[in-house]
Amino acid sequence: MLATPGFHHLHLNSVDPEAAIEFYTRQFPSTRKGNWGGHPALFSPNDVMVLFDKVDRPPTSEPQSAIWHFGWHVTDAQATVRSFKERPEVTMRLLYTTEAGGSVLISSDTWPSIGNALGLTKAQIAESKAKGVHPTRKGGFAYMSGGPEDALFEIAGDYPQERFNHVHMWHEQPFCALLWYKKHLNAPVRQGFPDTELSETNCRVERGADRTWPALNREGMFRTPRAGVEFGDVVLTWYMNQGEKPLAGSRGQMQDHIGLSVTDLDAWVGKLRDEGVTFLEPLYRLGDTRAVMIEGPSREAIELVEVK
Repeated sequence: MLATPGFHHLHLNSVDPEAAIEFYTRQFPSTRKGNWGGHPALFSPNDVMVLFDKVDRPPTSEPQSAIWHFGWHVTDAQATVRSFKERPEVTMRLLYTTEAGGSVLISSDTWPSIGNALGLTKAQIAESKAKGVHPTRKGGFAYMSGGPEDALFEIAGDYPQERFNHVHMWHEQPFCALLWYKKHLNAPVRQGFPDTELSETNCRVERGADRTWPALNREGMFRTPRAGVEFGDVVLTWYMNQGEKPLAGSRGQMQDHIGLSVTDLDAWVGKLRDEGVTFLEPLYRLGDTRAVMIEGPSREAIELVEVK
């Protein structure tokens, strides 16, 4: 079996890549500006990058693709939120705590989730109220946006090091997507997430009926089913498509594609062709190396980059 790829980069389209990179370096001091493969780049200390292409007009994020947002670990989430609140270039995004109203800026300021579900149903919220459960006000996750495209990003803490750590996604069928990433990209299941005993013939499941909070939308968020995989120390995690319309292809959108690193691109091309994976672009030069572009299970573009 070929070794699991590493996470190489997230590729964004921007009307002003230099301004976007400068925005992120101001928010995350551990990052630095650079260039890779002919692209302006933001370097994270864990050897992953956000790469940029300059485009003539503001790239769209609608209709929704499989790539939802990206995020960083921070050493103190509460302190980071307090700092971001004072920065006029950062827009803090409300997390609604019930469909009736109420909001916080960080998840640890509301009722804590049960296990690692990251949200509570109406019934669980009522139970927390009845028991007098209080917020922990430690760690947690928060959302904000900024830069030329007002891109949505997330911070989560508290962790030992500030670094790029995840791409959050939607999938039409989360368990089918999990099987796809395991089969075609040899990806391990994200630590702490359940594996699935389903097969390609029965992996389609119904979306959970209960909405959960906190959520970026007042009506709440469907958080079951969910799944995730790991590429090095970056995780891809996903929930089921929240809407009724199919997810759009990611190419040309603000979040254009995900890049993974492999050591033997020819071997990977052979494997993926034999398995019937869709190629969006055949072998091409990318800076001093080579790459191909394939399509994931919910039309997300994935670039495999050869790194010797």
